[in-house]
Amino acid sequence: MPTMLIVFIALLALILLSLVTVQQGTAAVTTIFGKYNRTLGPGLNFRIPFIERIFKRISIQNRAVELTFQAVTVDQANVHFTSLLLFSVMDSSEETVKKVAFRFVTDRDFMATLSRTVEGSIRAFVATKRQQEVLSLRREITDAVKINVDHMLEDWGFHLIDLQINDITFDEEVMRSMSKVVASNNLKAAAENEGQALLITKTKSAEAEGNAIKIAAEAEREAARMRGQAVALFREEVAKGMSQAAKEMRDASLDTSVILFSMWTEALKNFTEHGKGNVIFLDGSVDGMQKTLKEMMSLNQLEVIKSTPPPIKK
Repeated sequence: MPTMLIVFIALLALILLSLVTVQQGTAAVTTIFGKYNRTLGPGLNFRIPFIERIFKRISIQNRAVELTFQAVTVDQANVHFTSLLLFSVMDSSEETVKKVAFRFVTDRDFMATLSRTVEGSIRAFVATKRQQEVLSLRREITDAVKINVDHMLEDWGFHLIDLQINDITFDEEVMRSMSKVVASNNLKAAAENEGQALLITKTKSAEAEGNAIKIAAEAEREAARMRGQAVALFREEVAKGMSQAAKEMRDASLDTSVILFSMWTEALKNFTEHGKGNVIFLDGSVDGMQKTLKEMMSLNQLEVIKSTPPPIKK
């Protein structure tokens, strides 16, 4: 009985030692006497007890690492980078898992190599650029590093999923000088904008003033034209009235000089009634009146001659 129990316990222990559990998202690499044997997938697996051993468990899941380092630009400015690297095993095939398991001695060696590779790629790119260019070339830096790192990771059995440069900073002294440059550029841009605004304002003001002068001139010209037309119409009506009155008086065998005398007296009356302080010198003597009447009669006779139709020749 004790012998059977010992045998049972030994068999149970042997079975338990042959069972291997592999977690989801990982793969186990086994060796026999130090030589690669096979890859175990997730779940319950069997192995040869005491001979086949688990060499390494490989995670198939995505892994992330944050890297912090500095680089020097071509104009000797120190640039500090903080980047995030996201990568994973290329696939879960046996060949890929075998490559990942035996490429590096430990995961620490792999991470150190990966960090130095990314750092070296960024430094090589930044070394050809000036400090003013680095901040605007974040995307170009990322693309250049991705090409180099992804090619190297494929040789190791990994795949680069994403590389992000989260922060780019300079030394405090450089940051202060850059802030001064930005501030001076902003002041310059503000001055230029203010000058442009003032120029536009003055231009618009000049245009508005010119338009106002033009409109006023047009209005004055139109008013002068209308005043001229009114005066011409008034004179035409006066001439028509005088001609009609002179014709009627000639038909009645009356002296037409009475019309001129009446006009003279009406003019004197109008000057005195509607004058507004302006001084107008008129010769109000009898000789002056006779002289003026003679001149007006001469004009009247000239108007009669002009208005009389020529005789019809037989």
